[in-house]
Amino acid sequence: MSGQARTDRNGDPTQLAQEEIDSILSGGAVVEDGELEPETEEEASRLLYGRADSYERLPMAEVVFERLSRILAGSLRNLFQDNVEVRLTRLASRRLADSFSEIRPLALLGVFRAREWDNLGLIHLDAETVNNLTEILLGGRRMAVASDRIPKPVTSISRNLSERLIRVVLHDLRSSFGPICDVTFDFERTETDPRFATIGRNSGVALTARLSLQSAGRNCTIDIILPFATLEPVRELLLQQFMGEKFGRDSIWETHLAEELWHTDVELEAVLDEQTMKLGAVMELRVGDIIQINAPRGSDIVLRCGNVDLFAGRLGVRHGKLAAEIRGWLPRAGE
Repeated sequence: MSGQARTDRNGDPTQLAQEEIDSILSGGAVVEDGELEPETEEEASRLLYGRADSYERLPMAEVVFERLSRILAGSLRNLFQDNVEVRLTRLASRRLADSFSEIRPLALLGVFRAREWDNLGLIHLDAETVNNLTEILLGGRRMAVASDRIPKPVTSISRNLSERLIRVVLHDLRSSFGPICDVTFDFERTETDPRFATIGRNSGVALTARLSLQSAGRNCTIDIILPFATLEPVRELLLQQFMGEKFGRDSIWETHLAEELWHTDVELEAVLDEQTMKLGAVMELRVGDIIQINAPRGSDIVLRCGNVDLFAGRLGVRHGKLAAEIRGWLPRAGE
C-alpha cells in the first residue's frame, strides 16, 4: 500500500483506508478519480447481490426436470421421426445476469408465461442447436460424427421450426409439473437479442436447467430458465423431499388427536329465558330477590356450548325434573 493509504487509517492499524476498500471491491483495479473500471463492475455486483449458491435447494425441481427429460424423449421421437436421447445435464440456481452472459450471437430465445403464476420464463436455443434442429426437421442426412460448423443467421424457416420445438417443450414441461401443481405455459414470442427477452432483474436468481439432445448424429442443447420470482407460488411444494410430503404434519399424531377428541368433556347449557333489564334494576338486586322466568312447559329453549348455540329444544318435565327435548340443529352465522 502507498504511504497515503497508511496515513488514512488515522493511526489505527485495524482500520482500512478508502483506497484499500476500493481495491478490495475492484480486485485491485481503480482509476485515479476513485471509480471502478468497467470490467470490475460485475465483481462489485456479485458482492452487492450475493451468489446464487446461497439459495436453498429445490429437491422436487430435480424430479420435475428428470421427468421432463423422459417425457420429452418420447415427444421428440414423434417430432424428429428418429431416435432421440435426452439427458438432464445441469440444474442449478444462478443469477440471471450470469445466465444471460452465456448467450452467444445468433441464438434464439423463446419467452413464455406461466399462466397460473402470472410470470415469465425463457427457453434458450444456441446457434448450433437451431441449425441442427432445422436440418433434422427438414430431413437432413444422418451425420456419422458431430462436427463444428459456422453458425448460420436465424431465418424465418429456422425460427418457425424452433418455435415448434419450444411449444413441444412447454407442453411436456406442463406435464412434468402435473404431479405437483396445475400450470399452463403459454408461448409468447421469440427474440434474438437478450435485451428484448428480459424476464426479471439481472440481480435476481433463476433456476436453470440444461437438457442435452442427441439425434441423427447431431447434438442440441435446450436451456430452460425459470426465475425464482416465477416459482414463488409453488416454492413450498418444490422444497419437499419427496412427492406428497406434508410439512409440520404427522398422520399418526393427527389420528390420535381425532380419536381423543371424541372423549372430550363439554358443558351443555339450556337457556330457559333471556330478559333485558335496566342497569339500575340490576344494581338494586339483593340476596333473596326473585326473578320470574317466563318459560312454561312446552316453551322453546336453546341449548348452548360456550358462546355457540347448538340445538333448538322444547322445555318439559321427566321423572319430576326439568328436561329438554332437542328439536334440531341451529344454523350458524354465515350458513
